[in-house]
Amino acid sequence: MSWRLGLTNAVLRLLAKPHLARTPGPAEAERDLRRSTRLFMRQPPFLRHISRDGLHWICAGTCAPGKVILYFHGGGYVSGSPLTHQGPLGRLSKLAGVEVCAPVYRLAQEAPLPAAFDDAVAAHDRVRALGYAPDDIVLGGDSAGGGLALALLAHCCAIAEPPRAAFAFSPWTDLSRTAPSLAENARADPFLPVDRISELIDICLGDHDPRDPRVSPLYADFPGAPPVLLHVAESEILRDDTLRMARRLEQFGAKVTLDTLPHAPHVWPLFDGWFPEARASLRRTAAFIQDSFADTSR
Repeated sequence: MSWRLGLTNAVLRLLAKPHLARTPGPAEAERDLRRSTRLFMRQPPFLRHISRDGLHWICAGTCAPGKVILYFHGGGYVSGSPLTHQGPLGRLSKLAGVEVCAPVYRLAQEAPLPAAFDDAVAAHDRVRALGYAPDDIVLGGDSAGGGLALALLAHCCAIAEPPRAAFAFSPWTDLSRTAPSLAENARADPFLPVDRISELIDICLGDHDPRDPRVSPLYADFPGAPPVLLHVAESEILRDDTLRMARRLEQFGAKVTLDTLPHAPHVWPLFDGWFPEARASLRRTAAFIQDSFADTSR
């Protein structure tokens, strides 16, 4: 672990985690994320961000024509937007040489789950209507957005239109609260306060079934799934959301690659520029995307 990662963990544990534990509700969470991303999510030079019809197109360099990363932002389903994530998405686009399309989806305080899933499917349909074939698309996301990307992956597999590949940073895949790491890593996680998870799930779901595959892709089927790259820190409360998701995908024959660190904050690749491990993970993700598009065996 680099000293910069160790320092980031300490600062998050001292300041961010207690603040999240005291955040009154979704409105404040949304405000705080907007403010914090101006500081923490650094933007690469020559970032281009164009919004059209609820789709945000982000890049920072030359991109391969006819290929796209369809990416869903995180924020616990109650905060975040393509604007809050444009910095690391621009960096990922530059490293991979592929443009990112980041859709807007309804947050849970506006419309409880599975509304976000419906919006994800609609966004995928719009990208397909623009002429992108399934093999031209890589799905991605972080945290809640990572779970959303994996739920969309299951949908695409079910209709026999799997994307070229998929990746997720610390995805939230099980809203039924069955992950042992919620208790085992409650103290170890430097960022997320486990005591707020139940409250957040109530906001997101209302009376909806928490094991519905549209909100908890851990319970989905993935026939014909493409290669998947998953990132998670062993100290996260969402560790088992990722590890069990990997096993679930492997049951359906998917080739799964796990990128793990012993001690790192939730969605650590998005902290690009703050510690070297974040950039290294973005580089590995970019290489995974490039290799996926270069694979001619499909």
